[in-house]
Amino acid sequence: MCACGMIETISEWFWWDRLWLPYNLTWSDLEDKEGRAYAKVSHLYVTVPLSFAFLVIRYLFERFVATPLAGCLGIKEENRYKVISNSVLEHYFVTHSKNPGQADIEGLSKKCSWTARQVERWFRKRRNQERPGVLKKFREASWRFFFYLSAFIGGLVALHDKEWFYDTWEVWVGYPKQSMLNSQYWYYVLEMSFYWSLLFSITFDVKRKDFNEQIIHHLATLTLLAFSWCANYIRIGTLVLLTHDASDILLESAKLFNYAKWERTCNSLFVVFAIVFMVTRLVIFPFWIIHCTWVYPPYYYPPFFGYYFFNVMLVILLLLHIFWAYLILRMVKKFLFGSLTKDERSDNEEEESENSMTEECEGHQKVTNGSGVNHH
Repeated sequence: MCACGMIETISEWFWWDRLWLPYNLTWSDLEDKEGRAYAKVSHLYVTVPLSFAFLVIRYLFERFVATPLAGCLGIKEENRYKVISNSVLEHYFVTHSKNPGQADIEGLSKKCSWTARQVERWFRKRRNQERPGVLKKFREASWRFFFYLSAFIGGLVALHDKEWFYDTWEVWVGYPKQSMLNSQYWYYVLEMSFYWSLLFSITFDVKRKDFNEQIIHHLATLTLLAFSWCANYIRIGTLVLLTHDASDILLESAKLFNYAKWERTCNSLFVVFAIVFMVTRLVIFPFWIIHCTWVYPPYYYPPFFGYYFFNVMLVILLLLHIFWAYLILRMVKKFLFGSLTKDERSDNEEEESENSMTEECEGHQKVTNGSGVNHH
């Protein structure tokens, strides 16, 4: 009884009107009536099962669409050189660290009767062995390109005839008593389901250098979408979604041509992507979207907790945009002064020199002579 009472108290506090709605408004003001239908938190429950449906659709898409397309473009799974079997190093790799320090390398070299150089090289090759091949990257980029393109087109269809698409003052006219539209419902539900699926699959997707930032981005996006839905910030939410999808299409398409080794097409798309990213994420997003959510609302109602919370989440997204803009500018620098051959965000393979193969063969010779491995 005490636990139930505590849960009820927490629920009442969480859904307190003052947290979600402007002063003098309550949840009763957003009940369906007079031909108006309002967004409800229960509408979002469907996004979780839909996210698993997205994972199934993705699997089918990658297998029956992306893989044959990769074959047409000459992209095949790479045959990678496998490291020499060594139980001592394998045990350390699995249970301790994939990147041992110098002291650990020296200890392992003594235990295996290998040189420190050979141990370093074994770990480098072992790490490369676990990295995703170009076919996996192509399939993943194909799926994201397909979704972002579909979502962007759907967003344009849903918003092209709305007043707030052209005049951001219209976002707040009549707020929060703004009736939910069917197009808004499906736009939100499908986008949220997709981001849930990205969050669920992030551990087995291609791991990039901005892995932590990606998790923060997905969580911030889902939090923004959920809050904007419950607080009826739906109009501005749809504009945020459309702004983000615009550049993502170009990024994924550039990756596809990069994996297919269409260098000129990839470079051209990357330049267009960089321009669109800077315009949408660093100009339109802060100076139109955040300006719309920060400056305009006080003209219509006194600021409340949800007003500040929503803007803080938008600023977190903006900081992530700035971080990614830095990576993009690094790539632009390489593009201008060299050849753009890889994604700065990718966890790329560590390269080997010609001497590496020689020393690896020497290590292999020690193993075959019976002196290379000490078992636990």
